[in-house]
Amino acid sequence: MAAVMPAPAASRLLMSGNEAVSRAVWESGTKVCAGYPGTPATEMLEQLSTYPDLYTEWSVNEKVSLEVAIGASMMGARAFCAMKHVGLNVAADPLMTVTLTGAEGGLVIAVADDVGMSSSQNEQDSRFYARFAHVPILEPADSQEAYDMARYAFELSEEYQVPVILRLTARICHVKGLVKVGERVAHPPKGFTKNAERWVMVPGHAKRRIPLMLAREQELKRLSDKTPLNVLEPGSDRRVAFVTSGPAYMHVRESFPDAPVLKLGLSYPWPLEKVAALAEMADTLVVVEEVEPLLETELKAAGFSVHGKDFLPRIGELAPEVLAPAVEKLLRKESAPAPEAAQGVLANAPPLFPRPPTLCASCPHMGIYYTLSQLKNLTIAGDIGCYTLGAGHPWNSLDSTICMGASMGVALGMDKGRGEADKNKKILAVIGDSTFMHMGMQGLLDITWNRGNVTILLLDNGTVGMTGGQNTPANGRDIRGQSAPRIDFPRLVEALGVKKERIHVIDPYQLPVLFKTVRDETKIDDVSVIITNRPCVLIEEFKPFRPYVVQEEKCTGCGNCVEVGCPAIHVTRRDRVVKASGKEVDLAFTRIDSVACTGCGLCVQPCAPEAIVHFAPAGQVIPVVPA
Repeated sequence: MAAVMPAPAASRLLMSGNEAVSRAVWESGTKVCAGYPGTPATEMLEQLSTYPDLYTEWSVNEKVSLEVAIGASMMGARAFCAMKHVGLNVAADPLMTVTLTGAEGGLVIAVADDVGMSSSQNEQDSRFYARFAHVPILEPADSQEAYDMARYAFELSEEYQVPVILRLTARICHVKGLVKVGERVAHPPKGFTKNAERWVMVPGHAKRRIPLMLAREQELKRLSDKTPLNVLEPGSDRRVAFVTSGPAYMHVRESFPDAPVLKLGLSYPWPLEKVAALAEMADTLVVVEEVEPLLETELKAAGFSVHGKDFLPRIGELAPEVLAPAVEKLLRKESAPAPEAAQGVLANAPPLFPRPPTLCASCPHMGIYYTLSQLKNLTIAGDIGCYTLGAGHPWNSLDSTICMGASMGVALGMDKGRGEADKNKKILAVIGDSTFMHMGMQGLLDITWNRGNVTILLLDNGTVGMTGGQNTPANGRDIRGQSAPRIDFPRLVEALGVKKERIHVIDPYQLPVLFKTVRDETKIDDVSVIITNRPCVLIEEFKPFRPYVVQEEKCTGCGNCVEVGCPAIHVTRRDRVVKASGKEVDLAFTRIDSVACTGCGLCVQPCAPEAIVHFAPAGQVIPVVPA
């Protein structure tokens, strides 16, 4: 991947929040950047990988990415890591210790919260981690602020020797605005200074660092009242004043343009004196925060009379169509709206034609889930990735999904925790290649070490598919697309304790082989790993085949092709017929969108009347040649 040509100083560029942060990180003279892909944070590292004069990497998980950044900071280099909100859970272990050691070179952690859960399994509020770890948190409200605060974060980190969290939300990450940018300023690493009492966190050393951490927090509290990042904006509407931060500030300003507002850019520690001054400006004080009543609770504990989540929803964005009517009801002293009445920005939108999420045409995961849907007596632990869609129609072939890598441990727990009602059930775990390397390897080791009876389907599609096709250690390329060592999954799982004869590598497009392998391995009282080997259809390694069409005169409406779940297959007519036996049968007559079809052949194999044939541009049909 070629490096970009940086824009001249003081240029104004149209940038998303992610792009603005990346530009600021580069301009700040940062030397090391690490992260793990996860929407809505992914683009930060992707952008940084195009800039010259710094090192970037996709780490195998967020914990490792933060540890890489910590190591660079110890060397006196400026360091940056990025992750989504659930990734901060993974990185919490090093975070809770580096808050004691402190930072040497500027250390900035960008965390993107998925407010509204557009692509996440929960909606946690990362601001809690700032309080938990006693570190400052910055919250931009637009792309320009994302750029400015990212630059300032390195200065703040070095001045107070503290890691700084830059909290973004999906709206900041992806919405674009004009950003005035500058030029890169070099910050050569100062070098590592040996100091075991600071860097070696055994209990005796750590205990002596805690008072330093608490004293630093007090200094940051004083800074919070002085910093221009926390802006007290007077207003003429004395009915209500607002304390808010991040994109919620924009919603407040749009809804109540004349109200006094305290806009928090440095939201932790929060500014006591400025909140007190705001309280004098209006009769009612409202905290507008996405999503938890974190600041509201702290202000109440400090003696302020405030409203917040007593009438505002605790889920989704507080867009004007949610915020304005709720506050007006509060001011009229009406009862608060029911929580389920607040539906975010789509509250008053016209109904849309339903478009449930599905796998791509020819996705190698479809063959897996079609097979699992045909097998009975299975309990299936799923994981985080595109393949989580296997829980939906038409496959209905996942029974659990908790978090990255959890399929391994959950499957072992299902095996060890089963009672009489489930003693004959076969336990499977489904996990993707990047998720396996992220957090699944430890779980497989636990299964083999504790003699679990679990069959693992390791779906190797050569990329982090759900976040846009990033490279992994399994496809032999680094973040810039350059050649890198490639993981050999059969050897890896064997090293983790799986017997060689219980390891199978199969083509997920070959349904009979797949069906037989899964059926046979689940019958064996041992750990088995079945590895699939087709690339994601959205990466360059995927080579499409000749597409297919349905010969309408041969189609009997059996519907077997529909059960595969391919979005290129469309039902053109449904009929219900009564057989001679009196049994009613539903028929589904289909066609294949030859533009979307990439010729994987999954639909051909279960087609009973052999009505699916290769498409020919000249209008002829070419019979399918047996493999």
